Amino acid sequence: MKIVVIGSSNADMIIQAPRIPRPGETILGGSFSTAAGGKGANQAVAAARAGGDVTFIARLGNDDLGRQSLEGYRSDHINVEHISRDKKAPSGVAMIVVDEMGENCITVASGANMNLSPELIDVARDVIESAGVLLLQLESPLDSVVKAAGIAKAAEVKVILNPAPGQALPDKLLSQVSLITPNETEAELLTGIAVTDSTSAALAFQVLHNRGVEAVIITLGKRGAFISTNEYTELVPGYEVNAVDTTAAGDVFNGALAVALANGQPLLKASKFANAAAALSVTKRGAQPSVPTLQEINRFMTTKMF
Repeated sequence: MKIVVIGSSNADMIIQAPRIPRPGETILGGSFSTAAGGKGANQAVAAARAGGDVTFIARLGNDDLGRQSLEGYRSDHINVEHISRDKKAPSGVAMIVVDEMGENCITVASGANMNLSPELIDVARDVIESAGVLLLQLESPLDSVVKAAGIAKAAEVKVILNPAPGQALPDKLLSQVSLITPNETEAELLTGIAVTDSTSAALAFQVLHNRGVEAVIITLGKRGAFISTNEYTELVPGYEVNAVDTTAAGDVFNGALAVALANGQPLLKASKFANAAAALSVTKRGAQPSVPTLQEINRFMTTKMF
């Protein structure tokens, strides 16, 4: 079953530092590297490497960074037919600082990503309508995200929204979403409820269900994920690993989740698969360089027991 991912593509500029600097502080002794990134691109690559048939809809600058990104997507066997090039805006760039514990802070210059217009989404209408799963995030214009979700909803395509970076969202969008996957911070932004335990998670779930979302997964990093549908609420535990860089863990989770759901797996089983993929990703540095393959995920799952 086909997966369509709509979202951002960035070139990541990464500094490994002893710790994340405070405002006004300079820290010496870091090491520098570059990697392909962007939430949409990370999720598209994650889905493709997890075995998905993926089409990526995005907008790049007409520059070397954009060319390099396209080459990378093609090497992962991603359909790039609907990746357009912007003659004025540059490709997106993210500046990332990663500390010794693997935690990070990120600043993004969106560039051409913010020119992925509703009109360009409409050009890809047939591709969206023929998908099994549509995966969205929020590093693209909100109008375009709403447009894509509406097309998919009308065609009875399952819509997964990863509401990151966190922001307030209209009910019009949430009512078109089959599954929403915030982390704890994003869940609080959407519901006004700080998710600290199963009780507060249940309250946050109810707010989102009341706003029209069918299913909710609140990701908890290494602790796993809280899941809620109209039938059940359950915690799916995470996997214990030695984390070196958490930069793309949420994106890997969503990409792998989309593949498992497109393959007909029930939500709980799909979430375990996604947890395993995300856990593997934090054991390597970089965004897309850390994304595991289907073989790696399956091998990891056979060696781990809860």
